[in-house]
Amino acid sequence: MLQFTNTEIAFRYRSDKDLKMGSFLFSSMNSPLITKLGIAATRFAIGAHLPIDGVVKKTIFKQFCGGENMEEAAETAKLIGKYKVGVILDYGVEGKENEIEFERATGEFIKAITFAATQKNIPFVSLKVTGFARFALLEKINSGAKLSDEESKEWQRVHNRVDRVCTAALQNNIMILIDAEETWIVEPVNELTERMMEKFNKKKVIIFNTYQLYCHGTLPYLKEACEKAAKLGYILGAKLVRGAYMEKERARAAEKGYTDPIQPDKESTDKDYDAAVIYCLQNLGKLALFIGTHNENSCMEAVKYMKVMNIPPSSPYVYFSQLYGMGDNISFNLADEGYHVSKYLPYGPVKDVIPYLMRRAEENTSVAGQTSRELNLIRTEQNRRAKA
Repeated sequence: MLQFTNTEIAFRYRSDKDLKMGSFLFSSMNSPLITKLGIAATRFAIGAHLPIDGVVKKTIFKQFCGGENMEEAAETAKLIGKYKVGVILDYGVEGKENEIEFERATGEFIKAITFAATQKNIPFVSLKVTGFARFALLEKINSGAKLSDEESKEWQRVHNRVDRVCTAALQNNIMILIDAEETWIVEPVNELTERMMEKFNKKKVIIFNTYQLYCHGTLPYLKEACEKAAKLGYILGAKLVRGAYMEKERARAAEKGYTDPIQPDKESTDKDYDAAVIYCLQNLGKLALFIGTHNENSCMEAVKYMKVMNIPPSSPYVYFSQLYGMGDNISFNLADEGYHVSKYLPYGPVKDVIPYLMRRAEENTSVAGQTSRELNLIRTEQNRRAKA
């Protein structure tokens, strides 16, 4: 019987030393004050050009990242692949804003796709549209403002970059997860992603869009997107997440004076998330489902419904995922039961991945109970090993 409390299965890929470091990190992130001070110190060190890469790489980088390059990430993939857990390659470099960097990122993603095709357990590559386009351009399109001729050409270049990446994915049979963005740039991201799905998802799912269920308008949009895909003759790729920008979204809505797009409470988010999972499971074939969550109840309800509906764990239309370094009790126990599971595995130079790592620390601190749960699981396994 599937149990998310089995820490022996969850952490068998982690050494005693790894668990000790994980315990230290999650203990630190359990304190908002320590996390805030740590992030402030890191930002100061970066600004002062202090040599902190070595310390970061041995601690939080090792916990949450696969390596500084694809080859190192592949070694991490092989490690967890022994336990039937796949990998989503996530080039973790963020915050670029010019055409040269966008073109460099495009080449990096195509390189990642062709590399993934040579590996046994890297079925996915993740990307963010903000890795190919200026944030201000996306914001202007989302607002409905008319683009200048040069901006229209710039937007077409964004389409071309993403199209080149998706073409490489189709040729190499690698799936692409297009990640969520803030709501004030989401419409051009959705429009671009839907165009890619219409072009590339004719016979099987290559492209997935991300649906953030912490927004109260997402569940209706998901259903509309599914019907639109069926009408236009392509398979929808639906990656379901709760969401990652809640505090930023609420602050901007209050500042700008528009309706808060975020659900009124966690219960509403959970309700819509689980309803979205059931809806997708009822429409498999019209869509493929990617369940991206660290919520044990949501994963367990999905498993129960799959059993009721006689959907096998090996269904090519259902995938589960958690971040590398977190949720191992879910990932490895699901994989042990035959479900498709992949870990989000960021990689890149330490200094370039630091923004991602700081966000991980902030999110772990702000999500109620997440850090304590991770810490308790690690300590349970440490105690089990000590007794053994």
